[in-house]
Amino acid sequence: MYWEALPNWCWVIYYIFLLTTLGTAIFSVIKRKMEILAILAIVFTVSVPMILINSIGRTEGINELEHLFSQLQQGAMWSIFTIIGYLFLLVWWILFLIKNRTKTKL
Repeated sequence: MYWEALPNWCWVIYYIFLLTTLGTAIFSVIKRKMEILAILAIVFTVSVPMILINSIGRTEGINELEHLFSQLQQGAMWSIFTIIGYLFLLVWWILFLIKNRTKTKL
């Protein structure tokens, strides 16, 4: 049985994003910058992909992203947690980049 799946390049970008996020969060914990947010980023970076495995139960003919959004419309708790996790990781990156911005001298 063949399932619809996202293209490989999407998965490469997704896993690079997760690994980079995990690395920056660990860096922040070690440097003692934004420790609580960094720990939350680590928790979301690890837990969201594991919960996203729920997309295994999707019906034939739809990919992982379509399944996530259809479950979100139905109010599935795992999809709500996943979206909240991704939004938090986006906010994490914004805060991380703002806090670690270096000032260059001209």
